[in-house]
Amino acid sequence: MTTWEGLASEMLASGGPAALVCRQCLMPAEGRDAVIFPPTFAAPEGGGKAGYNIDVLGDPADPKAPRVVIVDTVGAQANRMEPLFKKVDGEDSPLARLVPQIEILAGNRTVSLLDAGHRAADAIARYSELGPRLREAFDSYQATGDATELAKIAPTSLVFGAWDSRDTQAKLPRLVASTIRAYDVVELKRSAQYNPPLDYIGLGLIDDADDKKVLDTASELGFRHAPAGGTHGGVVVRGEIRREAILSLTGLRTIGPKGPGGDTLRRYVLGLALVAMTYDRPHDLRQGCLLVADPEKPAQWELVSHDGTRRPFAPDASAALAFAQAAAAGFGVGDSRTVAFDSKAANEAIKEKIGGKPRGRRGG
Repeated sequence: MTTWEGLASEMLASGGPAALVCRQCLMPAEGRDAVIFPPTFAAPEGGGKAGYNIDVLGDPADPKAPRVVIVDTVGAQANRMEPLFKKVDGEDSPLARLVPQIEILAGNRTVSLLDAGHRAADAIARYSELGPRLREAFDSYQATGDATELAKIAPTSLVFGAWDSRDTQAKLPRLVASTIRAYDVVELKRSAQYNPPLDYIGLGLIDDADDKKVLDTASELGFRHAPAGGTHGGVVVRGEIRREAILSLTGLRTIGPKGPGGDTLRRYVLGLALVAMTYDRPHDLRQGCLLVADPEKPAQWELVSHDGTRRPFAPDASAALAFAQAAAAGFGVGDSRTVAFDSKAANEAIKEKIGGKPRGRRGG
């Protein structure tokens, strides 16, 4: 057996390890002390301003209390990993051949299921020609725990999780979760000033006005000076920027069907999960936040047992891909296809929702 073959048997065995975890330290591409820009989030209910998600470890009134900021959320990380399995410019890649390529034709757009935010439970899939088959797959999983049919259509929904909250209520637990946080950060502010190339009012090109609303609108359109003060200026990280990822082997072992008959499916899902976790992808998260590996702090991988013991682990990404390819061949990757979005069904669902009528089973 190869290393991965032996580990896979251990990971999938009853009473096997609880999880595979990774801690990877990152740093700004510009340098360790460079400013990075975390994502901003909508203002909380009840007021306030949009801003970074910063948690204070200790007394919030203490300016010296360490502060931790979310740099990339669990959902954002999943949405960066899942497209690794998509065709590139219409061409297959080794990773793309591991999963069915489901594309949905909607108007003049073609959307890959691997780009859909809610995965197999997304409206674009539910209201497509694939909808009835997906519903049957969710029903089967809900009733018996058998995820075979879902794995034939949308296997990455088993890896990254999905919740069919608008129909069957079936929940697929997230097996691979990854988050990037920065520790002990100092938040910065920035200001800017836009100066138009002309004095539009002075030259008589636009009408002068005393009305503040008119003047503000002229500024918004770029005809007047527009200062912006005290906006988000990023953060300086005095501690670590750390990616923490986990593969729940406990969750993986619950995927049905139970018994030896489900081993082929579980090995297939394990292969996809290992590829997603070990793939050396860039961390170009957003403007002002390009992160790279910290060469002074190698990534730490561990197999964690239920009793808390930890075994250091050195993953080999190429071997993980080879294992995933063999597991995919053994399971049988589902058929790739292009299906049409069902506009009629979508509009009917909206009308029924407005009218308060329960929606009937589609395809039943």
